[in-house]
Amino acid sequence: MDFELKWLAWEITRRCNLRCVHCRSSSALEIEGHPDFSTREGMRILDDISRFAKPVVVLSGGEPLLRKDVFDLAAHGKDKGLRMCLATNGTLVTPEICDRIKEADIKMVSLSLDGSTAEIHDNFRNQPGAFEGTINAARLFREKGINFLINSSFTKRNQEDIPNVYRLAKKMGATAWYMFMIVPTGRGEDIMEELISPDDYEAILRWHYEMEKSEDTFLVRPTCAPHYYRVRMQMARQEGEKVQHRTLKFSTGGSKGCLAGQLIALIDVDGNVLPCSYFPLAAGNIGKASMKEIWENSDLFKELRNFSGYKGRCGSCEYIRVCGGCRARAYALSGDYLSEEPFCNYVPRRYNPGE
Repeated sequence: MDFELKWLAWEITRRCNLRCVHCRSSSALEIEGHPDFSTREGMRILDDISRFAKPVVVLSGGEPLLRKDVFDLAAHGKDKGLRMCLATNGTLVTPEICDRIKEADIKMVSLSLDGSTAEIHDNFRNQPGAFEGTINAARLFREKGINFLINSSFTKRNQEDIPNVYRLAKKMGATAWYMFMIVPTGRGEDIMEELISPDDYEAILRWHYEMEKSEDTFLVRPTCAPHYYRVRMQMARQEGEKVQHRTLKFSTGGSKGCLAGQLIALIDVDGNVLPCSYFPLAAGNIGKASMKEIWENSDLFKELRNFSGYKGRCGSCEYIRVCGGCRARAYALSGDYLSEEPFCNYVPRRYNPGE
């Protein structure tokens, strides 16, 4: 597998105008101990990234629109040959913001939608009016010709609404819908009892497979749900389709589940380079080493790329190379990021719990 950095999330601020129940960074409007870096430092980081690779860079948070220089950073990244994108909760989007998104040549904007009604979404986001903010942002994006996708996060409190959210995302004019199965990090650790059960998890992924087969132009993808790729392969084979690991392809163009530290990474507001948005351990700090050095030489990244070191059911699973199990979820539940995916109920053929 070619471990080229393809996609980089960048937490440009930890400040946020919402207090979502599942927030991986426990964001709030006022954050102590994690100040925003300077514009100059942001430009330096973009320069460093572009010298090494040309990944998609997603300006994230927190709420990135709280930074006054967000569009300066986006424009600088674009000038360096990076494909710049933006992840927002949508509540701060105005016609003027839309104009600046277009001026900065931001290629894609992601919006958060966690319920098909204001009651469900606002409960998840801990803010009355959040739902209307997302709906309004989508309307403005359509009017201004800005491409956007929808990210939706689910726990037990909103899992029954998943098909409704999918239909609403499509109706809103999004180019894609990403179904996130949350990882208990940040404030997500406070709602452990709300994590969707392994059996329900499996059923939802099977629903997604059937739904995806009927889609022609609307891109759909389960995120932080790597064993979907095992489920999809199993169901395709049950239907008589001849599928091999090396040829399995999806509507997203991908062929593997967990890509943490393999094709993707996150830089947090403190400069720490993490395997993904939900993995709390750092591979290095971009203020102390280059992105190239961290990506190529980090012991953490090397361990994540070595499937022979995976343990438990993941370690003996015949689907390890198309799934990999969620490394962040394994760490959150067991303290060992190489342990088995705790929310997968599949028992590999070669698995011997006594070994």
